[in-house]
Amino acid sequence: MSTHVLRCADAPVPIALAAQPTSQTAAVPDTVLIDELLPVLAADSLPRLIVLGDDAALAAVLTHLMRTERLHVEVGYVPPDHTYAARAYQLGTGSAAARRALEGRATEVPLIRDDTGTVLVGRAEITGVNGAPLTGEAYVDETRLFSGEVRAMFVTPTLELPGVRAGVPRRFRRRRWVAGRAAQLGTPAAVINRDGVQSDRTVPRSSFYRHHEPWLLVR
Repeated sequence: MSTHVLRCADAPVPIALAAQPTSQTAAVPDTVLIDELLPVLAADSLPRLIVLGDDAALAAVLTHLMRTERLHVEVGYVPPDHTYAARAYQLGTGSAAARRALEGRATEVPLIRDDTGTVLVGRAEITGVNGAPLTGEAYVDETRLFSGEVRAMFVTPTLELPGVRAGVPRRFRRRRWVAGRAAQLGTPAAVINRDGVQSDRTVPRSSFYRHHEPWLLVR
């Protein structure tokens, strides 16, 4: 098995990974660098890429693997803290996550993407323009999530099938999550924050759904 570490920005390097081949990149990895690494990993029948960084880094790597049809690459994730993706996929942080990324076994998990072809690994927060309440109607599969106005809509991946869940804040009550294969929203105008990266334009609709192929998460 060939293993390579992708260190994003100033993510700390756990001792367990100090001796592994490592490439330095920006907080959101450069796809050119990923393309340079993949032929090296492809020389092995069990290529493994370990991402050191936040959720946006992991999402960028998986988006590129999906778009270039390379989801056979095993991916380990070592977040600096308890990110939304770390919670969704039940991963540790720091040294514990590093050991798991090195020694763990890759398992297929649902790959969640949106209608722009961008992978979601942690959480999407959808609001109205400039943080205003969100107006519209949303469904998870055939179940209506809301109709009218809510403060925000949240979408996260799940470790098991069906793959995605969505919820809205409820005053004085715990958020109710609805799970399904796809979450769809229609709205006059919305702004989407995916894994900490906010869109630079408003959209009239948005869909997050399970890709036809899973990804290989090392756990």
